[in-house]
Amino acid sequence: MSDRPDDPDIPLAPLPTTLPPSPFPPLQDEATPYLDDPEPSPTQPAEPPFTDPPSDWIQTADAHDLPTAPGPEPVNPLLALGRFAFPPGEPPDEEGLAARDRRWTSRVIVIATVFLLTFNIASVQNWVRQQEPGWVTTTVSRLSEVWSEQMALLGAERPREAVREAYENARDSDWRSGDSTTADGS
Repeated sequence: MSDRPDDPDIPLAPLPTTLPPSPFPPLQDEATPYLDDPEPSPTQPAEPPFTDPPSDWIQTADAHDLPTAPGPEPVNPLLALGRFAFPPGEPPDEEGLAARDRRWTSRVIVIATVFLLTFNIASVQNWVRQQEPGWVTTTVSRLSEVWSEQMALLGAERPREAVREAYENARDSDWRSGDSTTADGS
C-alpha cells in the first residue's frame, strides 16, 4: 500500500526467514562464510576455542605505557627558538590566583561604574533628592547636575529616555481590549 498508484505494492507479510544463496560464491582458497558453515555433526568433534599462546601475555605490561599518538613531528626552528628564549613561566600559586581575581573584579567594578555614570546619572540625582540636606548631598547634587548637562550634550541620556518612554507607554496601554492606544487617547 502506498500513497502513489504507480508504486508497486509492498507485501505486508513478515520478513523472510530463509536467506537466499549468496550471489558471490567463495573464491578457490577462500573458506565459506560463517553463516553458511554446516553444523558440526555429532561424529565430528567441534573445534576447541582459540586461546592466546602463553608467550603473548606479558605480566608486567601496562596499557598506559603505550603511545596513543603518532611520533613527534619535526619542530619549526623558530618555534623551538621561541620556546628556548621565552620559556613558559611557573604556574601561579594561590596568592597569584587571588591577585589575578582581585584585578579582574576591580576592572569589572570600574567599567560598571563608568557605564552607570555615563548612561544613568538621573538615578544619582534622584538618590540625592531623597537624602537629608547637607554639605555632601549639596556637592553631589551640583556635580550630578553638571555631569548630566555634559552627558546630555553627547546624547547619553537618549537610551534611558527611550526605555522609560517605552515602559510608560506599555503601562498606560489598555490591555483589556487588545488596543494599544494609551489612556490619554494618543
